[in-house]
Amino acid sequence: MNSFPYTFGIEEEYFLALAADGSLAPCIPDHFLARAHARLGDAVTSELLQSQIEIASPVLSSMREAREQLMHLRSALAQMLAEEDLQLIAASTHPLGAWREQQVTVKPRYDRLLSDFRIVGQRNLVCGMHVHVEIPAGTDRVRLMNRIMPWLPVFLALSTSSPFWDQRVTGLMSYRQAIYDEWPRSGIPDFFDDEADYDAFATLLHGAGALADASFLWWAIRPAMKFPTLELRIADVCTSADDALALAALFRCLIAMLVRNPQHGAQRSTHTRRLIDENRWRAKRDSTGASLIDEGSGSAVPMRQVIANLVDLVAEDAQRLECVPELQHLTRILDRGTSAHAQLRIYNDARAAGDSQDRALRRVVEWLSNETTATPADA
Repeated sequence: MNSFPYTFGIEEEYFLALAADGSLAPCIPDHFLARAHARLGDAVTSELLQSQIEIASPVLSSMREAREQLMHLRSALAQMLAEEDLQLIAASTHPLGAWREQQVTVKPRYDRLLSDFRIVGQRNLVCGMHVHVEIPAGTDRVRLMNRIMPWLPVFLALSTSSPFWDQRVTGLMSYRQAIYDEWPRSGIPDFFDDEADYDAFATLLHGAGALADASFLWWAIRPAMKFPTLELRIADVCTSADDALALAALFRCLIAMLVRNPQHGAQRSTHTRRLIDENRWRAKRDSTGASLIDEGSGSAVPMRQVIANLVDLVAEDAQRLECVPELQHLTRILDRGTSAHAQLRIYNDARAAGDSQDRALRRVVEWLSNETTATPADA
């Protein structure tokens, strides 16, 4: 296990905005995806709504490679979109977004989604980031997932980028999580015994006609169906590429630490699942300003201390996997805040200066567009 590489991959979903005014693009040009595939291959795919697009990195072996790939995909996509008078926006809700105005991408999977989930599917105007990490053969991914779950609210808190919905301040730092709470089979999963138990549940739902396959289980973390990975799904998409890389490194190191210490996090009680959800609520509402409830002590621990404890836990693995600079960036996120903090600061400053609500929201979109393709400060 000390030499296992823990290869990984990053998926990010983005909004497409009109360069003229920052509003969501009503539809993606017919020829654009063909051009994107010609340049970037299968790394680019469509999403449920035409105002969204997704990138998926190749299998990555190092954080240096991840940085190069993520910036290449973001910048190449943004360059091609600029030729169509469009902008790339990395945020989990769009400040000017209006779900009623969106067009659905024509695809059998999406047709089934809307047939099953109706207005819940139509309201799914949100973007996220997913991180896959390869798990060593012989390690039960679901048992490992159970031990990771108490840390999931930390990844949400560090990634929040969705404080707006329907052109309004929501009071939540991740309104995307509130949207996902409308969906079945989302949020924090239950504690399954092992992979066989998890697969049996998916088979039961499939047999009853509830889902086509296990990819319709949209939990905050899950064993991937096509790859030998665990997939982190709770995070908002990070506007800053540096933030995205820091979260990917943290998830990778946490998995390595738990595989190396098979008893760490194995204990749980009848309270554990609900405490994780309570902490998810706190992270969804307050981001890095949240305090998370520690089941062992019964006290609420400030996020800065929670993250310091976690970084200490994975220090050995961060050294071996060469993730130390990325984990050091977590302190910067705590100091300056997430994308949600920046968006609210820009909006509030603009309103205080006399801008209309609409103009203040457009200033936020301008910042999001610039920051999405900015050269990482930690490069």
